[in-house]
This record gives sequence, C-alpha cells and structure tokens, in this order.
Amino acid sequence: MSYLENYFNRVPRELRKSSAIAYMAAFDHLKTNNPFIIEKIIQELQDQRCFLKLIASENYCSEAVQLAMGNWLTDKYAEGYPYHRFYAGCDNIDAIEATCVSEAKTIFQCDHAYVQPHSGADANLVAFWAVLVARIQNKEVEKLGKKNINDLSKEEHEQVRQLLVNQKVLGMSLNSGGHLTHGYRHNISAKMMQAFCYEVDSNTHLLDYKKISEIAKQENPAILIAGYSAYSRRINFAKMREIADSVGAVLLVDMAHFAGLVAGKVMVGEYNPIPYEKKITSTTHKTLRGPRGGMILCQKEFKEVVDKGCPITLGGPLPHVIAAKTVAFKEANTSSFCAYAEQIVKNAQALANGLIYHGVHVLTGGTENHLMVFEVSSSLGLTGLQAENALRQAHFTVNRNSIPFDKNGPWFTSGIRIGTAALTTLGMKEQEMTQIADWIYLLLKHTKPAKAEKGNSRSLVDIDSSILKEIQKHISVLLKRFPLYPDLIFD
Repeated sequence: MSYLENYFNRVPRELRKSSAIAYMAAFDHLKTNNPFIIEKIIQELQDQRCFLKLIASENYCSEAVQLAMGNWLTDKYAEGYPYHRFYAGCDNIDAIEATCVSEAKTIFQCDHAYVQPHSGADANLVAFWAVLVARIQNKEVEKLGKKNINDLSKEEHEQVRQLLVNQKVLGMSLNSGGHLTHGYRHNISAKMMQAFCYEVDSNTHLLDYKKISEIAKQENPAILIAGYSAYSRRINFAKMREIADSVGAVLLVDMAHFAGLVAGKVMVGEYNPIPYEKKITSTTHKTLRGPRGGMILCQKEFKEVVDKGCPITLGGPLPHVIAAKTVAFKEANTSSFCAYAEQIVKNAQALANGLIYHGVHVLTGGTENHLMVFEVSSSLGLTGLQAENALRQAHFTVNRNSIPFDKNGPWFTSGIRIGTAALTTLGMKEQEMTQIADWIYLLLKHTKPAKAEKGNSRSLVDIDSSILKEIQKHISVLLKRFPLYPDLIFD
C-alpha cells in the first residue's frame, strides 16, 4: 500500500491536511526511484520522534518551510542579486529574493538584508570580506588615485593585498563560548586576518567588558566580534559598540544562536544588537526556526559590497532555500512567534534551575537566553563525551562542549551544552523542563566510566540498566504528549 493510500485509509476526510497529502504523494514518487533514500528520510523522522532534542543549534521548522525547499527553484543558477544577475531567466527568483529581503528588514528593522549565505560560516566570511573591502581596500585604492583594483599595477595590488591580510579581528575565544569563525586558529578567519581573542572571567565565566576594552586598545582590531555559540548570558551591545568605536573598529554581531530571540522581541534595549550594529550575521535556523542557511544584516555603508558576496565569496545562491527563508521570516513576524521566543527563555531558565537544584554546576549560574553549559567532570566524574554517550542511550540528543580553560581538551571536553528551542517548538513548558532536569541528573548520577584495557575509558560508559530503562520510558511517554509533525503518518 502506498503512503498516500495508507493516509487516506487512516485519516477521516475532514481531518486531512494538505501538507501531509503533499508529503505522502512526494514520498510515494521518491520511493519508486530510490527506496533507500526515502527509507532513511523516514527513519530520521522516527528517530527524532523518539529523542528529546536538546541541541542548542537545532530546531524544528514548519512543514510550509520544508515544502518550500522541495521544488524546481533548485534548478536555477542565480549568481548576483535581485534584478542584477549574471544569468537570464531569473525574474521569479528576483521576486522571491526581494520579498525575502523585505521580510527580513521588517522583522529586524535594519537598513539592508543579504539572504544568500548558505550557513552562518558563509555569512561571517562574506561579512569579513565586505569590511576589508569597504574599509581597507577601497580607501587604499582611492589613495593611489585609481577607480578599482583592476587599475592597479602588480606592485600596487600586492601592496593592497598585504594590507588586507594584516588586519586584525578580535572575537570571543572558542573555549570561552565563541565560535570557530571568530578567530579560531584552524579557521579561515585566522588565515585571512590576524586573530586575537578575549576570554570570559576565569571565576564567573562572564564577559569582562573592561578587559575586552583593554585588549581592543592594545591590538586596534579592524573588526570586533560580539556573539557566541555557548555563552548563556546576554551581551551588552551598547558597551561592545562603545569599545569598537573607541578603537575605530567595525562591530560585527554574530547572532546565529539568538536571532529568534531578537525577532521575538525578547532581547530589547542594550541587549538588542540592531541599534548598535555596523554589521550582523546570523543563521536562519536555530531559534529563528527557518531552513538551514545564513544571512547578513547591515547598514547602508556595506550594502553594495555585501550584495556582491556571490560570486566573489559565495557559490551560487540556493533559490529554493531562499524561498523557505521567506516563509520562515513571515512566520517570525507574528505574535505567536513572540510568545514562542519568550517561552524559550522561560524553559531554559527552568531547566537550568532544575539542574542547579541537584547540585549540577551550570556555568554562569544560570541562563538569560536559550542555552546553557553544565560541567560534568569534577561534579559527576565524567568527560563530556561520556555524558553525551550516556544521554544519547537514554534518548536525549545533546552535544558535548568545552568549558572555559577545559583540561579535557576540545574532543573529550568537560561539559554538555543544551538548549530549549526545539522542545519549546513542540509545546513544552517549565513543568516539562523541570522533569527533564531530574532525568538528566538521575541518569548521569548512575553513570560511570567504563573499564578499558588501561584504566577507565574517556568515551565509554556503564549505566545502571534499571535507571536507563526508567528514563527511556519517561521520555517515550513525554514525547507522545508532544508529537513531532503528528499529521505525517508513515507506519
């Protein structure tokens, strides 16, 4: 029996959803062409339905967002930007992307939006390049009395190039909760510029704005990055802008993790980056609840350069993903989205407080956003990798994470990072978060490092089987109360 026939047999006509019918029909077609792929896609849905998704960088987007990606827009090559393409036949792509830009500008109240980046890393790369071109290259070319770099001699071009690669960027270190693209030595950000980092305070694990200011005045960076991937407090963007201005740096805000909290009007005043930015980068998934992708918000100064991100820095745009971003941005400009964003923070605080109640060391003593990092090494006798493996067996999906000044290094780590965006999307609230905190503590309390040939393993674990089964059962019951995409029936 086909998926569509099964759906019609099981769901009364008045309860049928057009989105579900679309999925069933599409999957029936794909099954005839590649049954292995459809098997794995459906299995992924079943897996996600059985696990509590606590990864801070993941979420669930709407079926409308997903369906916007699965169509013939993917067949178009649309290098350039709306109404200025290198290929003919982009009329519809122009209209879609222009609408996407307009929706983003409406949500975030910014001068300009660039919606082509394929990821947050891509967005940061374009942003770095745009600052270097607008603030360094173009001014130097002007000093040389030329119109653009094509007019430069080989010697002049090398002079400009050397000037570009010797600019400085200052961002939060990866160990303190920053991101790979904020100047980590192995990342391209530390290859195209001289990278310097600021750390959180060694005791409080909080940002020290006075210390950041001191480093900025010492190094005089061209770019000061404010943003994080594993920092549980809000950033004071007014202070960061003041620091940037004091040394003539461009303030670049990476709000990949908290874009949904900005769109949902949870981060306001000095904690809202929009009034203080020169340039903002972000992903479009995570808390924003769109498709996987990136974007740049910027002031008019950088519009022309940023719009040339493709083909100068990026590969060709993905029109089908831009269509999905448009759908997601429209969803984000609603009162229900604001309620969802507010609940994310309430849930995170309830989860953090629940762990703290059990004596678990939550970094910074709590959270003001959607995520937190808790330490498992000294308090529970586990590495982050061991805790991650144990939690996965119990049907939690999390990721291990370094803590500041981590003695276990970046692979095994001493911490676990968790976030509440996905579970909030499912409809869970504070009561469920408290229960989840109880289960996390109960599991890890009854987890020990497994024996290896030489001492204890740093990755494998032994878990009390009765506790493991108990928690698996609790999670199964909870997820049945908050089903993922309940209208999709494939069994």
